[in-house]
Amino acid sequence: MGKRIVVTGGAGFLGSHLCERLLKSGNDVICVDNLFTGSKENIRHLLNNNYFEFIRHDIVTPLYVECDEIYNLACPASPVHYSHDPIKTTKTSIFGSVNMLGLAKRTNSKILQASTSEVYGDPQMHPQREDYWGNVNPIGLRSCYDEGKRAAETFFMDYHRKYKVSVKIARIFNTYGPRMSCNDGRVVSNFIVRALKNEDIIIYGDGSQTRSFCYVDDLIDALIKLMDTGSDFTGPVNIGNPEEHTILELAETIISLTNSKSKIAFQELPQDDPAKRKPDISYAKESLDWEPKVSLNEGLIKTIKYYGELLNVKL
Repeated sequence: MGKRIVVTGGAGFLGSHLCERLLKSGNDVICVDNLFTGSKENIRHLLNNNYFEFIRHDIVTPLYVECDEIYNLACPASPVHYSHDPIKTTKTSIFGSVNMLGLAKRTNSKILQASTSEVYGDPQMHPQREDYWGNVNPIGLRSCYDEGKRAAETFFMDYHRKYKVSVKIARIFNTYGPRMSCNDGRVVSNFIVRALKNEDIIIYGDGSQTRSFCYVDDLIDALIKLMDTGSDFTGPVNIGNPEEHTILELAETIISLTNSKSKIAFQELPQDDPAKRKPDISYAKESLDWEPKVSLNEGLIKTIKYYGELLNVKL
């Protein structure tokens, strides 16, 4: 018999893929989203499924449902979106976490927090391990997201220690794939859309800053494996692809894969943009028996196909 599972942020990029996978495994899924950055288009193909329920709701206010598990993915995740309303972003991470933890406590549910590699800030440890406390600017332009997620982790661990709530913390590194919004400003979607339109690809700084890119299917596998661990296993666990690529290398790869006429243009680096980002996933390998399987080229080809269809561009 399947479980009754709440996915907050379920109409977003990651949330919609997670809802889809949980339904395929025979579960009842309650998708909760205020559609601030999520879209009904991401879940349109699920709406006629009798085991799927969509609730338009902002988790800054309490939610009253019955459930067995909660995946808390609700929060703007790209600089364009979270800087649009930084106060709302911080409230979502903090008040939203408290409300979802309260629901987990009342229903005796497991709850997973989609945290982020941004808790490490501009890291002085490379690659980043879970025992690294980070190097975060608490008053910068990105602080609403970085510090909001750090505070959320604090609440999760305190609810676990004080109330014995079964919590799971996933620190998600850059993830990409179909259903990323065209205008969310994230590097993969931004570069692909510009390449398909033969527009200049904008790189901030000299492009030597690095990121690691995990394909969405691999990420969803890891979240489900983490949720399925025993009640005393909390994490945090780094979830990402340890292959490191420069931003310039990513741009050149996407131009090549799309046969684009785009040129690369350089602009000033924004405040607090991390110079390096690469997860140490030793703990995920050991504790979850997980590591990513999809190569960057393979994942980019799938993602380019999605955007090509979305933008009606012949590839």
